[in-house]
Amino acid sequence: MSARELVVLGTASQVPTRHRNHNGYLLRWDGEGLLFDPGEGTQRQMLHAGVSAHQITRICVTHFHGDHCLGLPGVIQRINLDKVPYPVTAYYPESGAHWFERLRHASAFHETVPLVPEPIAGERAVFPGPRFELQAVRLSHPVDSYGYRLVEPDGRRMLPERLRELGIAGPEVGQLQRDGRLAREGGTTVTLDDVSEVRPGQRAAFVMDTRLCDGVHALAEGADLLVIEATFLDADAHLAEEHGHLTAAQAARVAAEAGVRTLVLTHFSQRYPDLDGHLTEARKHFDGEIVVAEDLMRVPVPARGTSRKPLANPG
Repeated sequence: MSARELVVLGTASQVPTRHRNHNGYLLRWDGEGLLFDPGEGTQRQMLHAGVSAHQITRICVTHFHGDHCLGLPGVIQRINLDKVPYPVTAYYPESGAHWFERLRHASAFHETVPLVPEPIAGERAVFPGPRFELQAVRLSHPVDSYGYRLVEPDGRRMLPERLRELGIAGPEVGQLQRDGRLAREGGTTVTLDDVSEVRPGQRAAFVMDTRLCDGVHALAEGADLLVIEATFLDADAHLAEEHGHLTAAQAARVAAEAGVRTLVLTHFSQRYPDLDGHLTEARKHFDGEIVVAEDLMRVPVPARGTSRKPLANPG
């Protein structure tokens, strides 16, 4: 099982169906688990997917429409019931703080786990961390909505053949990694660049309810994994614009322009019992891997590449 994968808990939009639960997505990233938009029924979907409360370290809410947040009470109470042994951070639009507080305290329960609120305001917010930076970027929807973007810093990959050629082994390798250079006998110096290459950090983006806007492009730029709403087909583009959503074709064009590697389409309107049309539309614009999300599906984050499209400033 991949240490970096998306666990899909629900893929419906406003109305769930017999086969699609309200939204819910867990991004497993090494030792962290980011739960995005827990809609109604998320706690039960976690059981079906084999996801425990102990896997959740952060909760990210894009906006306060019910299909993206009505599962919060059950998830928060389950985290406390299971006595998760660390604080859990919750990110959400600051303008919806009153809704968050109502959902957080929707019924009586014994609080055992600190829930750390991180309300978001403005066009963009950045939350740095040792393993990755979490970014939030404003989107275009009838209520305040933000997309999220996880950015891992670039690292270095040592090249064993170059180390062998130069006779570098053991503690000398560690010194090179630590200091960036190594003095050799005879007055020569070996630098880290001589024996390694850049290992691009990975990026994952989560884009829910929004019209096409600058924020969508900023979030998607250079993403290894893009999870994005595709509520409508192009034939209903007028509805998408009116209600603040994307079509499958729009999502695919964004992915192609942004250099995305794996595109995950989700958040489907109940008007489409068959999603073949979403895949067909997306294929016209994006030639990378496309996943039409299904409930309880697991999607691995693509293996690291050796290069990526230059990134724009998501601000």
